[in-house]
Amino acid sequence: MTFDPNVHIFKSPKVHAIIDEAIVFLNQTPPHPLPLPESFIGTGVYCLYYLGDYDLYNKIAIANISECTQPIYVGKAVPKGWRTARTTSEEGSTLTQRLREHARSIKHCAGLDIKDFKCRFVILKDEESSMITIVEAALIKKYRPLWNTVVDGFGNHDPGSGRYDQAKSEWDVLHPGRPWAERLRGKSPDLEGIKVKIRNTLK
Repeated sequence: MTFDPNVHIFKSPKVHAIIDEAIVFLNQTPPHPLPLPESFIGTGVYCLYYLGDYDLYNKIAIANISECTQPIYVGKAVPKGWRTARTTSEEGSTLTQRLREHARSIKHCAGLDIKDFKCRFVILKDEESSMITIVEAALIKKYRPLWNTVVDGFGNHDPGSGRYDQAKSEWDVLHPGRPWAERLRGKSPDLEGIKVKIRNTLK
């Protein structure tokens, strides 16, 4: 029998339809300031929007003046044990915690004000929780958020004791201040090079 890998390719227009439906739903949810006013149970996908006067992000802020349309960052929050199917999306307030982590990062950093950020999110639970990763990927592909595609490191965590010999991320070089990032001792990316990348992307 002749081997033909093409017979193993699965395609369905329903996949794109359901992803598009989730994105439309997210874009119709009300934007909230960071941090969120209260905690809730759930996991899912979220977008952060910038509306401030930081010079490098001026084009993004302008796009979001009348309505939040251009995220600066897209992320996901999955339940613990999600990769091994040992839990359900209804366990824990993972989405709330992730957004609060981001709010703390912004509050610590130089050049940004937490008051200039808003977020949208969609809670995906039960069977829909299996869509978390693909909806996040689709949003990144659609909007090319700056902190996902050009400036790396915003979503990083404290690497922990004994691992501080690594370099700061581009985001931490551009917006210094996160306490754990200040302990990193590796050779950092060039600040001016990061700024050039941003200007070239947003010009």
